[in-house]
Amino acid sequence: MSAAAHKSRLGRGLGSLIAKATPVPAAAAAPQSSPVATPPPAPSAPGYSEIPVHSVEPSPYQARREIPPDQLEELAASIRSEGLLQPIVVRQAGDKYQLIAGERRWRAFQLLKIKSIPARVVQASDATSATLGLIENLQREGLNPIEEAHGFASLIRDFDLTQETAADRVGKGRATVANTLRLLTLDAEIQGFVGKNLISVGHAKVLLGLADAGERTILARRIIEEGLNVRATEKIVQTGKAVPGSGAKHRTRRLPAKDSAAVADIEKRLTSHLGARVAVIHTPKKGRIVIEYRGNEDLQRLIEKLGVTL
Repeated sequence: MSAAAHKSRLGRGLGSLIAKATPVPAAAAAPQSSPVATPPPAPSAPGYSEIPVHSVEPSPYQARREIPPDQLEELAASIRSEGLLQPIVVRQAGDKYQLIAGERRWRAFQLLKIKSIPARVVQASDATSATLGLIENLQREGLNPIEEAHGFASLIRDFDLTQETAADRVGKGRATVANTLRLLTLDAEIQGFVGKNLISVGHAKVLLGLADAGERTILARRIIEEGLNVRATEKIVQTGKAVPGSGAKHRTRRLPAKDSAAVADIEKRLTSHLGARVAVIHTPKKGRIVIEYRGNEDLQRLIEKLGVTL
């Protein structure tokens, strides 16, 4: 493949890929059983229609695992003020529609209790639908690294693709896809740290250099507790002192399943209550609660929500 062709593939946008899917005529877009709340689009916009929000279903290939409540509220506020700037993309599935792109926009419409949403209705295969959804999330930087890895893994597993073919479909290099997939070999706890941005992908790559899973988990916790940067983490791995002490191997103590489930439930409740992503790092003797915020105004909001007087 020539350099020019490679550059062109990497630079293509989601819109150009969606254009390859076959638009459904606007007159046939809405199911007969669900009347459209607003007038249909002009004939000059084939494939676009206003469809009932309740008739839309999430994609089974959605790589995103969660949408932070604060981001959803921000998007809803923007839509309330400025309107929807870009329609969602769906395909018809019986008397329903299945999302291809735009889950955050769809959920924001639900939050606003708006009954219909602008959509582009196309005919697309399962593989095309999954690819377009993943590309949109990658382009919008809406996925954390673990979600990206699960998205690539889904394309490869569900549609029997090679890493190279999957990389070509989403406009990424094969090495990028391969390195991202390696994150899924880490223990679930460390994947959680990466997904919540408590440790970086750079840290995760260093941790992959440790053969012992227990040592990896202990070092991951040290990175968070001691604020270690990637270079400091590399030195620890190189010197073989991932586990503090006499040098004998120690294995991290895993939380019992019921305790792990309880911690996950606490995280979910705190995230919902505060409207911000929360991570609970728990051990039998001590722990840490990490609350993520975005800028000074969001920090001030959290301070008020927590009832702290400064």
